[in-house]
Amino acid sequence: MISLRSAARSRVILIRPGATTFDEQGRMKGSLDMPLCERGREQVENLAEELAGIRLDAVYHAPCESAGETAAVLVEGRDLRPKMIDGFRNIDHGLWHGKLIDEIRRNQPRLYRSGAENPETVCPPGGESLDVAATRVMKAINRVLRKSRNQVVAFVIPDPMASLVAAHLNDEAMPDIWKVETDAGSWQLIEADC
Repeated sequence: MISLRSAARSRVILIRPGATTFDEQGRMKGSLDMPLCERGREQVENLAEELAGIRLDAVYHAPCESAGETAAVLVEGRDLRPKMIDGFRNIDHGLWHGKLIDEIRRNQPRLYRSGAENPETVCPPGGESLDVAATRVMKAINRVLRKSRNQVVAFVIPDPMASLVAAHLNDEAMPDIWKVETDAGSWQLIEADC
């Protein structure tokens, strides 16, 4: 049987918050709550200018200070209030919080290589694996998308969680966690099935 109805779709604008001092230093911040640094505030102002002409029906953000600050700037001049979603919380890096990515590359080369080749298998001591984090965030994403059929929604989520969301929504492989850990102040448009 052929269905004549097209699937409901939402347009997702996936936004990485502006940089923090840990992003600038190449440190793993994961679920640590950090404010934007000066460069991060400049990135957010530029993002707001780039997105000013795009209609947004809703803005959802991760429960961290940098995502909240970014979302607040993005809704300025719009009749919107950003909504915090706990499930958008960044990955828990456990004992790796604050470590330099380069330090893990030097001191644990086998683990570093595994994170690049099979990121879903890596689990930091006392933290959560990318697989577990991806399941958690996608459950929250799907719940929001079911309520947002045919709308334009912005998700403000820090990396590496934002890259996991992009990979899942685009039906792509998980990214090399080391290359996306400190990506900040950018956005991308994704067409998502609801």
